[in-house]
Amino acid sequence: MKPFEIEIESFRIIDEEAGSHSYPLDEWSIRRRMIHTSADFEYKDSVRLNGDAIEKGVEAILNGKNVITDTNMAKSGVRTKSLNKYGGDSYCLISESSIIETAKKNVITRARASVDASASLMEGGIYVVGNAPTALIRLIELIKSEEIKPALILGFPVGFVNAAESKEMLMELDVPYITNIGRKGGSNIAAAVVNALIILAEAKG
Repeated sequence: MKPFEIEIESFRIIDEEAGSHSYPLDEWSIRRRMIHTSADFEYKDSVRLNGDAIEKGVEAILNGKNVITDTNMAKSGVRTKSLNKYGGDSYCLISESSIIETAKKNVITRARASVDASASLMEGGIYVVGNAPTALIRLIELIKSEEIKPALILGFPVGFVNAAESKEMLMELDVPYITNIGRKGGSNIAAAVVNALIILAEAKG
């Protein structure tokens, strides 16, 4: 089978096994791509969206805004060429020497330092957390203090320390976000959601 045929067949199987649901088509396309990436049907019902999240994400992409990720793995999974078509780009600062030095000097995680350094890049854009709860917590702090205003937060930190808790903190904010309940997540999931939004944007643009 050709790659596109495998994807089509995968989506057919997901639709069949997922069973009935009442999600709008655009929202289901997000959840379905997460399931496709992970083979985990828990994402069917564990995802949470707020504040016209899909619309805000699509608008940001079509308006040439940036996508900033907390890991290079998430960045590598994003369809950056598609972002470039609209004037946007994808960034991950976590491996830059200045970030490493700042994190060491201030005894903080590189993920947290990256959020601070990305402030100017994320205005009106999409910040994507696929690994580090410290990144999501710092984002929340900066949003509360009105120091940043991204169009959309994708919050999918994974793990056993503050992953679920940081998502709960995000869900207390009245801002556009897509996240999920619990410890599951990861860079692959985060990139899958970005790509689902890009596909929706391409259908409109």
